[in-house]
Amino acid sequence: MAKIDFGGMTEDIVTRKEFSLKKAQQILKKEVVAVIGYGVQGPAQSLNMRDNGINVIIGQDPRFKGDWDRAAKDGFKPGKALFDIEEACQKATIIMMLVNDGALKVVFPRVKPYLTAGKALYFSHGFGFVYNKLTGVKPSADVDVIMVAPKGSGTSVRRNFLAGVGINSSFAVAQDSTGKALDRTLAIGITVGSGYLLPTTF
Repeated sequence: MAKIDFGGMTEDIVTRKEFSLKKAQQILKKEVVAVIGYGVQGPAQSLNMRDNGINVIIGQDPRFKGDWDRAAKDGFKPGKALFDIEEACQKATIIMMLVNDGALKVVFPRVKPYLTAGKALYFSHGFGFVYNKLTGVKPSADVDVIMVAPKGSGTSVRRNFLAGVGINSSFAVAQDSTGKALDRTLAIGITVGSGYLLPTTF
């Protein structure tokens, strides 16, 4: 990790210079990444990953027609890259939970049956995993649990990416079942458009 001085505090930072896009693409080349929820962070993170050559699909409840139609308009074709939640989770090796906090308790039971050994469960903040008594998010010990938390709204994540600059993100690993959780985390962090990645905890 690079060391950067932030106002007198030295932080260990992962940058795109040391963890290149090419390296991230290599790590994720056999993964299928399902973004669950196409609301706030979902569009930006999925579009950035897709533009970076990652195999991204969307899991979205079609009853929420606005989000479903927006994903389709963004080029995620129904039946090919846009699916109901269960089908997307079945196809995925990395499941990105990007639904809002209020929906976690309802959505996670639909996801959990497809969280089989070796898969990864991803978040963009720690609430759902840490406060599992409220959310019901209790993945089994045989899956990776990882996080990349961009320091900005979804629109900022996408806008910065399109401008060719990164947004700062924090990252963490809560469970490393496969021995490759950190590599998965950093690779996603780079491909969603992070510039600096700062280590943290859930």
